Amino acid sequence: MLQALKNLSNWFEKYIGWHRVGLAVGVTVFAIAAYVLYRILRNIKIEDVGTALSNVTWTQLALAGFFVALAYLTLTFYDYFALKTIGRDEVPYHIAAIGGFTSYSIGHNVGFTAFSGGAVRYRIYSASSGLSAIEVAKLCFIAGLTFWLGNIAVLGIGMTIHPEAASMVDQLPPAVNRAIGIAALTGLAVYTFWVSVKPRVIGRANWSVTLPAGKLTLLQIAIGIVDLTCCALAMYVLMPAKPDIDFISLGVIFVSSTLLGFASHSPGGLGVFDAAMLIALPQYAPEELLASLLLFRLFYFITPFVISLIIIAIRELVLDIKPPVEKMPAPKDVNASKVVAKITESVKK
Repeated sequence: MLQALKNLSNWFEKYIGWHRVGLAVGVTVFAIAAYVLYRILRNIKIEDVGTALSNVTWTQLALAGFFVALAYLTLTFYDYFALKTIGRDEVPYHIAAIGGFTSYSIGHNVGFTAFSGGAVRYRIYSASSGLSAIEVAKLCFIAGLTFWLGNIAVLGIGMTIHPEAASMVDQLPPAVNRAIGIAALTGLAVYTFWVSVKPRVIGRANWSVTLPAGKLTLLQIAIGIVDLTCCALAMYVLMPAKPDIDFISLGVIFVSSTLLGFASHSPGGLGVFDAAMLIALPQYAPEELLASLLLFRLFYFITPFVISLIIIAIRELVLDIKPPVEKMPAPKDVNASKVVAKITESVKK
């Protein structure tokens, strides 16, 4: 039975491939969202959206900018934490800040964040700190793990407290969503205990990562929660004044919509995130909610993207003048053949 499953898995990977499945899912989600978005927005007048935009106060704009800045500040700690985890403690925070900020802001807008953000990170860390491609891959993995742990925590808490909010997005009964939330929190607790018992190493061959232990995992979760909370707060302060909505409900809807946009791989979740928000919040006038979504995109996607392009352009000019960092040479007294022999012997054992 196990051999049959293994053969089926090998056949599937050879002739279909999980990457094609992921692409097909993304295209399907985007196509459905585009159709839904068209149905919702086809009767909207641009003048009404403009009126809604003019009703947004300067206080709302200032608060939204503040929370977006905090969110991107938190994103820099994704990379800083990951660098510590992979053993590159010597990389200073300001390099991690540049790497985290530019990779996420560009990845958010270009789409396929794992690849686009990874390419930006490699350019920054290899040139400034001598990180190899494998080390950058490990960094991306740990940063991605922080992101998902935070999402699981936020959604688990939100779906347990307000399952009705999640039902507005996934159309599942509240009882099912509450069960999903409890299961997510339980899984998070089990994972934290699992990495607390002893060091856990994943990977194979020359690519392996030691997962953060229990206390560091809790720190990862905290970083992810702060990031998502700041993003949700930015959206919350831009919402129309009426009708009222509590922050937890909006947070659940916001994070769920964000994950749908992430699954579509479209730049900034364009179309998918917006359609999910419009469907989940029917109590608001579409023109007013669309105005809030446009402002959120301006603050969270477009502005950081422009700033990142400027930072990278300046940095490339500096690199043309300053020679790149070279990797540390191996000690002269190390006999490479002996090292290879020892590694081979240990593998055989």
